[in-house]
Amino acid sequence: MTTTIIFSHAACLDHRPGPDHPESPERLKVVLRALQSPEFAALEWRDAPMGTLDQVQLIHDQAFVDEVTETAPQQGYVPLDAGDTVMSPGSWEAVMRCVGAACAGVDAVMNAQARNAFCATRPCGHHAEPARAMGFCIFNQAAIAAAYAHEVHKLERVAVVDFDVHHGNGTQAAFFNRPELFYASSHQWPLYPGTGAASETGVNHNIVNVPLPRGCDSALFRARIESDMLPAVRQFSPQLIVISAGFDAHRLDPLASLNLEDSDFRWITRELMRIADATCEGRIVSILEGGYSLEALATGTMAHVRALMNVEVDRSGSQVTGATQ
Repeated sequence: MTTTIIFSHAACLDHRPGPDHPESPERLKVVLRALQSPEFAALEWRDAPMGTLDQVQLIHDQAFVDEVTETAPQQGYVPLDAGDTVMSPGSWEAVMRCVGAACAGVDAVMNAQARNAFCATRPCGHHAEPARAMGFCIFNQAAIAAAYAHEVHKLERVAVVDFDVHHGNGTQAAFFNRPELFYASSHQWPLYPGTGAASETGVNHNIVNVPLPRGCDSALFRARIESDMLPAVRQFSPQLIVISAGFDAHRLDPLASLNLEDSDFRWITRELMRIADATCEGRIVSILEGGYSLEALATGTMAHVRALMNVEVDRSGSQVTGATQ
């Protein structure tokens, strides 16, 4: 069995929200360059298929989906919110490739074609609520992946774990009254979008928020994850874990103020892999979210995917397999 499949598509580069917008095509370009370096030669690459409207409507209201469909421009730019979330002529295909990648990743791990999958796609999705786009996000592909696994593969418990520096208000809103879907998020707080207090716990304690203070370093991050997040994920005993993999909690990121390192992204990935090994035969689908320092986005993604591949790099630069053993 292949360890890790990468789903991506060139159309994801054609979402262009405007000059100087933080969610630029360069973000995905640096990720793809990083993952095409020789150390990742063992990865299997697949083109992300187009998602379907049925998949989108597992999370999003039909009226909202119709609005996005009708808004997609043939030329120029059209804002979907106050200006953060903008569609260009290439945005519709890009976001549907995001949805298609997420659902194809679920199919791949559920059909034992790989232990895990990473969706190198954009735009990000975790701020998109069932009835509105916001925060650079049009459709919420992580939430869609979880609902797809429940609906199509008949899983009774699916977890989304989100370590993006911003709270995934959209995923929380979609899951709040759905006890079969679990959402855990670590995030800087207070920060955009203003949600994510520890008191927000969902209909059946299926929401776990781990707010982190400005300046949070590796030691505090790991302590809070170990005490507040990982036990709750284990108790939920997911049959699939979806990761909202944002790398904007890195100390280099210009849009936030946490001080994480690449090693922290590797660490939390490995901890989630251990839970997945215990509860769901290792099945993980990871989806790229935020990250606005190009350097940190590339190196953070590399650390994350090395962990997914079960590869560690020692001090000499040599690869050592068996990282989660």
